[in-house]
Amino acid sequence: MINTEFLLTSLVVVLVPGTGAIYTITTGLTLKWRASLAAALGCTLGIIPHITASILGLSAILNMSAQVFSVLKLAGAAYLLYLAWSMWREAGTLDINQKTTETSVKQIIRRAITINLLNPKLTIFFFAFLPLFTTKDSSSHTAELVLLSAVFMGMTLVVFAGYGILASAIRTYLMRSSRAVKRLQQAFAVILAGFAVELALSEK
Repeated sequence: MINTEFLLTSLVVVLVPGTGAIYTITTGLTLKWRASLAAALGCTLGIIPHITASILGLSAILNMSAQVFSVLKLAGAAYLLYLAWSMWREAGTLDINQKTTETSVKQIIRRAITINLLNPKLTIFFFAFLPLFTTKDSSSHTAELVLLSAVFMGMTLVVFAGYGILASAIRTYLMRSSRAVKRLQQAFAVILAGFAVELALSEK
């Protein structure tokens, strides 16, 4: 079920700074590493409703026919290409000089959950992303989707926590490296586009 392509693609997706990563990074910059861990946990919890909604719809669709499976897979690859294009276009817009006033762990977690919970693009992303790595002859698409989702969430938590700790440790460097951040975002966009093309052409 879990293959190298899924792990590498998920890692690229999680590493690319989005709203959740930005919040975790800024929390690490302003409130140090312990607060950033709370932010990472909240952001991870915030994607559960989106994953749940995706799985409930996908498990039924994937059992309909091989044709539906193929169409959904191609649609997912197209969405990943669009996401890669958006990442390239928006490279350099990451603002780590934002300030945050949350000091309570509960406040940080609640804010982080809300940030991802109110992002409707996440449901669309998981709906397009997860089918790319399921198998046609799986005995239980639901179980497979749940496993993929659990791995993705675990990776999100670890990477976001790492972002926050790193931001707290090298805050001065991060505030002066906008060009490096832009180049990193562009590199992620290219890698993600490559994975999308490879997955679209695969026969799995």
